[in-house]
Amino acid sequence: MSTELRRLRNYIGGAFRDAADGRTTEVVNPVTGEAYATAPLSGQADVDAAMAAAAEAFPGWRDATPAERQKALLKVADAIEERAEELITAEVENTGKPTGLTRTEEIPPMVDQIRFFAGAARMLEGRSAGEYMEGLTSIVRREPVGVCAQVAPWNYPMMMAVWKFAPAIAAGNTVVLKPSDTTPASTVLLAEILGSVLPTGVFNVVCGDRDTGRMMVEHDTPAMASITGSVRAGMQVAESASKGLKRVHLELGGKAPVVVFEDTDIAKAVEDISVAGFFNAGQDCTAATRVLVHESIHDEFVTALAKAAADTKTGAPDDEDVLFGPLNNAHQLAQVEGFVDRLPAHARVEAGGRRVGDKGFFYAPTVVSGLKQDDEIVQKEVFGPVITVQTFTDEDQAVAYANGVEYALASSVWTKDHSRAMRMAKKLDFGCVWINTHIPLVAEMPHGGFKKSGYGKDLSAYGFDDYTRIKHVMTSLDA
Repeated sequence: MSTELRRLRNYIGGAFRDAADGRTTEVVNPVTGEAYATAPLSGQADVDAAMAAAAEAFPGWRDATPAERQKALLKVADAIEERAEELITAEVENTGKPTGLTRTEEIPPMVDQIRFFAGAARMLEGRSAGEYMEGLTSIVRREPVGVCAQVAPWNYPMMMAVWKFAPAIAAGNTVVLKPSDTTPASTVLLAEILGSVLPTGVFNVVCGDRDTGRMMVEHDTPAMASITGSVRAGMQVAESASKGLKRVHLELGGKAPVVVFEDTDIAKAVEDISVAGFFNAGQDCTAATRVLVHESIHDEFVTALAKAAADTKTGAPDDEDVLFGPLNNAHQLAQVEGFVDRLPAHARVEAGGRRVGDKGFFYAPTVVSGLKQDDEIVQKEVFGPVITVQTFTDEDQAVAYANGVEYALASSVWTKDHSRAMRMAKKLDFGCVWINTHIPLVAEMPHGGFKKSGYGKDLSAYGFDDYTRIKHVMTSLDA
């Protein structure tokens, strides 16, 4: 007996709508591998409508006082707290994440980040006024850029939506946000929540695929395009946006080095690194998945890490002992399997290395050792629960191996030697360096990378500034 699929809809100009041409795509629960909903496969007419709604709303939202924008965002944060269980249900069904961890590790940071940017709304400051030419006073205005086209990823659908819309809306911009085509459910629910608070057209959601995202970025209306996604997607967005000289904000892939020196507390490091590597099935651009360990402790460290992997559990969302759920989709499962299947002969699978179960997209916590710097699995982002291990002989080699990839988002150093930690923090070419920890983020500090990990910052006052523009105003004192 067939079950009717739930129908998700776009949110444009304060109203929920199907795609103009009626096209849809199926949304799959990765725990079962079965479709449970449909979402619009939006085309040009839908993108046009959303951009028109955002453009119409922009003057009024731009001219709202910072205090008014702050008040609205605080109400949004309160509403998310009040409807947290609905959001958790939507997120879990759409991603397969553990319910308990989604409740404790995602909702509180989301709410905190919105409240942070609500406060930032009242900090639209320029440098002080002054007379830099006789008889003339200069001032600096900080203004919103306009309509923002934003594309969020599938690994953290709710949280990445917040990272997109909160600073943009706080700064006075209006938003057209596209969730991933595999994870639209919680974003559509967020649209309902934001729509109950914000003026019509300030926040719009358009569901769809890569073509939908391309239409948004290439559209004449947006002044800025922001994406969290793969390097390939970021390059395409940058190229498309260049045709209209739009601002671009890119948070792309990562291959975080985890540099473990010989004086490290191995048991503590392994405990923390395994969680930071396997959390969310390793589907995190900052995941601790590329370990570089000093040769003198390599064997002990690998043995301990392999045991930690064997003790780490993946499974259904309602299992309280589970650290992570399935990979997001069938394509991603195939990607992870391909990396392991193509391992060179000198590599050793110390734990895992296999699919789990006969339904859904589960993959076992995996540790691979014996790797060389130019191996594919070292150089390319796996985006799965796979931790690789290499050895190094000294500090210089550790730095060379750590920096010897095309990504530059996050990194960590594990040592009791403060001077060494500070030297490494200076030499590591990554947007974040953690010392004796890996993966914590706070709203007050910036997140973003270098090289092919993109440019621009999320979170913090720096992330807020990215959604503003600077205007110089000069006035004559003699008029």
